[in-house]
Amino acid sequence: MPRPAVARAERLELLTIAWNVVEVFVTVGLGVAARSLALVAFGLDSLVEIFASTVVLWQLRGEGSERTRHAMLLVALAFFALAVVLSGGAAYTLAAGHRADDSVWGVAYLALTAVVMFSLARRKWRLGAELVNHPLEHEARITFLDGCLATGVLLALVSTIAFGWWWADPLAAVIVAIACVPEGLDAWRDWRDGVPVV
Repeated sequence: MPRPAVARAERLELLTIAWNVVEVFVTVGLGVAARSLALVAFGLDSLVEIFASTVVLWQLRGEGSERTRHAMLLVALAFFALAVVLSGGAAYTLAAGHRADDSVWGVAYLALTAVVMFSLARRKWRLGAELVNHPLEHEARITFLDGCLATGVLLALVSTIAFGWWWADPLAAVIVAIACVPEGLDAWRDWRDGVPVV
């Protein structure tokens, strides 16, 4: 693989990890303050993104088809874990009829996060295509879904503040969880069938 492109990919993964580490503490803190399960769940979801980015960083720093295949398996499991976390949180919120307090700071942070995640996803996707690196391409989709989740939770918080639609938040989480399943299956098939050496 061309080293300059690999170095750029590594920097993007390190940036993703750093952002998500901060995100865990910020969103969980804001969620606890506002008694918002959505913000807490979003913060915990960042742990899945940290795991997936770490896997791709590990794969980028090594060589061989076996390392790439292992990375594909781990990325697939990250998709499935994300779907389970989001579905579980949404089911609990709906069953409990939990209504969070307003969180203006949460809205502001989620708006910034959405912009950052969509930007990182686009850049990682392009580099993954340039390097023909399947784990990087799939992990870019996790980053994209993280941006979608941030947008969904943002809209849900705004809807709750403006209209009292407390159920919009778990609904957004369910939609993103459903989107995770085919992505996870796609990565799983790449692992099962083998992917080209990159």
